[in-house]
Amino acid sequence: MIGYVWANDEDDAAGWEVRTAGGDEAFNKGARWARKLHDAKARGIAPTAALAAMTQESDPTRSSHVVPGSLTEAPNADVIRRLADPT
Repeated sequence: MIGYVWANDEDDAAGWEVRTAGGDEAFNKGARWARKLHDAKARGIAPTAALAAMTQESDPTRSSHVVPGSLTEAPNADVIRRLADPT
């Protein structure tokens, strides 16, 4: 796993959190997810709708893809940040 994509419509926010354990490779592969979120925001797409589209369009044959069944809820973005960097 290289990181986590999150979305919150209430705050009109979304983000990509790279797993620090993944190093440079995770950071570089994650740029794709950050770019998708940025593009969706520019087109006025709600954060959770962007996340849903990214999940549906994810190709499991690519080295960076959404793990099937991984979509879940978290109480806030800090929880995601701690998952990505537990130190």
